[in-house]
Amino acid sequence: MFEIRIICAPADTDRVVRELGAAFRTGEPRTYPARDGRTRVYVTAEHKGPEWPTPEQAYESAPDILDALAAVTATAAGAECFTHLDRDYYLCKAAVLDRIALGDGADWRDNLAAEDAAVHFLDIDPAPVIRGPRAYVRQQYGLWAAAQEREAA
Repeated sequence: MFEIRIICAPADTDRVVRELGAAFRTGEPRTYPARDGRTRVYVTAEHKGPEWPTPEQAYESAPDILDALAAVTATAAGAECFTHLDRDYYLCKAAVLDRIALGDGADWRDNLAAEDAAVHFLDIDPAPVIRGPRAYVRQQYGLWAAAQEREAA
């Protein structure tokens, strides 16, 4: 987080604040008169990071949990022992385990499995900035699912 100070003409204040809001996540701007008739604008800001979807947003077009689990299991069963599978497999596996852990009746074991799968996915797909391993899985799954839909269309 950082502080931005801008000195501008009073007529430009709203435009400057709007542009800063488009470029950064900003707090409430504070304005004060400058000695020369212009306006001083102070804004607390931080860089915009990736968007973090809710589970509902990330998994809205996902197949039924049993179908997704069957697909992940079939991929793993068809692979030779000690085979490193592709990114899509580990993403789908982490996503389905996350969905199971979010469901009714889930317990600590489901959460542990989802967290472990998400951490493993991060091992093969390092993220520059993350909110948490499972949040990263949701973000990447949402992007992946949207790309799959575009390819199918």
